[in-house]
Amino acid sequence: MTKQVKAPMPTDASIITTYRCQMRCKMCNIWKYPSDARKEITARDLEKLPSLKFINVTGGEPFQRRDLEDIISVLFTRAPRVVISTSGWHYPGIIKLAEKFPKIGIRVSIEGLSQTNDDLRGRAGGFDKGLKLLLRLREMGLKDIGFGITVSNHNSRDMLWLYRLSLELKMEFATAAFHNSYYFHKEDNKITNREQVIKDFEELILKLLKERNPKSWGRAFFNLGLINYINGGKRMLPCEAGTANFFIEPYGDVYPCNGLEDKIWKENMGNIRDFNSFEDLWYSEQAQRVREMVKICPKNCWMVGTAAPVMKKYIRHPAQWVAENKIKSLLGKEICLNKFPWYDVGQSPLQGDLDYSRMQPFTDTGGVKPDPSIPLLEE
Repeated sequence: MTKQVKAPMPTDASIITTYRCQMRCKMCNIWKYPSDARKEITARDLEKLPSLKFINVTGGEPFQRRDLEDIISVLFTRAPRVVISTSGWHYPGIIKLAEKFPKIGIRVSIEGLSQTNDDLRGRAGGFDKGLKLLLRLREMGLKDIGFGITVSNHNSRDMLWLYRLSLELKMEFATAAFHNSYYFHKEDNKITNREQVIKDFEELILKLLKERNPKSWGRAFFNLGLINYINGGKRMLPCEAGTANFFIEPYGDVYPCNGLEDKIWKENMGNIRDFNSFEDLWYSEQAQRVREMVKICPKNCWMVGTAAPVMKKYIRHPAQWVAENKIKSLLGKEICLNKFPWYDVGQSPLQGDLDYSRMQPFTDTGGVKPDPSIPLLEE
């Protein structure tokens, strides 16, 4: 009998404080399925969290929570860095929170320039509110601020303009590509103008490599992973969701990530309210079962919540890619962005490879059995 190696404690967490949201985004239907405010996790529930390096507070819209200040107070006792993802819509509440917690990180979701953003996020004036907020936060002296874009079929060109804006404002700029999952309540997020989107990501990567900031070079590697994801390629680095990181839903269920789909698999590790300590949940049989399922999960998601921890853990691989291509950038040599490395660090070949989507559902033991008669799932 193979001895199970005890999982390490996680370093990163994402707290989904609520599914309530005032935005009406086209690439995310969370707003159609709001959580019940009376049943959402409380600051006291989150006192069970272990010591972590990083916590992302997300939603829905976190600033829908009237007790968000209490939640942030607890989270800063659990991690030195806490970042809130927000639409920027609730300007007064965000400013008030930033005044009390000057070390808080704020990331405003902006999906393009004014017209594009407001169309994709479904609320007029969203771009103006987000930009005004960021400028005010900068004026207040907050350091950990910036904005990010979720690239879809309609906004990859705007991504490049937003990148230029981030440089002018000296703010962080994050990218993502839209995904399908239970979390987003979407199954039709598919980039159809793939050639244009990839071209724009390639241009962004070249610009990032020209910067002097090593953090930007790492983002170049991350964006290469996004191109690979859009192409349906196998994950460049393994997914260690449920080991390096976890998500907590508004009602307390702990999931390895937010990229799961019912049609493939979806299981939680337990509910934080049902355990005396987080360690009891983390080392439960159910949590271990979920970790085994993650090891052979066929989805090739490339989201920052699960990509960033493994980029840090296996840093020599991204660092080698960065070093080689930074040198090429300095020498004016051509950088090849249509070949995607796959780093073997001992992960199962089943994981993160859509070619393995032709399978029966997960068995009770967390295994899968290939079945050629089942058609491949659409990307």
